[in-house]
Amino acid sequence: MERATIKTISKQKLKQYFNLTSKALEEIKKKISKDREKDAKEIIEMVSNYLSDAKYFESKGDYISAFAAINYAHGWIDCGVRLGVFKVKDRNLFTIP
Repeated sequence: MERATIKTISKQKLKQYFNLTSKALEEIKKKISKDREKDAKEIIEMVSNYLSDAKYFESKGDYISAFAAINYAHGWIDCGVRLGVFKVKDRNLFTIP
C-alpha cells in the first residue's frame, strides 16, 4: 500500500501543531519535578523562543520554517519529559517512556 505524500504545509496544519505544542507547554509549566526548576526554566524558555520564531515565520508566509520551529519546540518539551524534568502523563501530548 502506497503512502500519501504531503508536499505542502497548510495553515490548518500549522494551527494544529501550534495548538498541540502550546497545550503541552502550559501543561509542563504546572508539572515541574521537585529540584528540577532550573532545568525546567531553561527548557520552557527554549520552547517559548521556538514558538515565537514559528509565529514570526508564519507571519512571513514561511510555513516550512514555522513548522520546523514548532517541531524543535516540541522536541525540547519531549526531551524534558524523558529526562524527568516534568511529571506528565498525557501520551497524546508527550513522548512518555
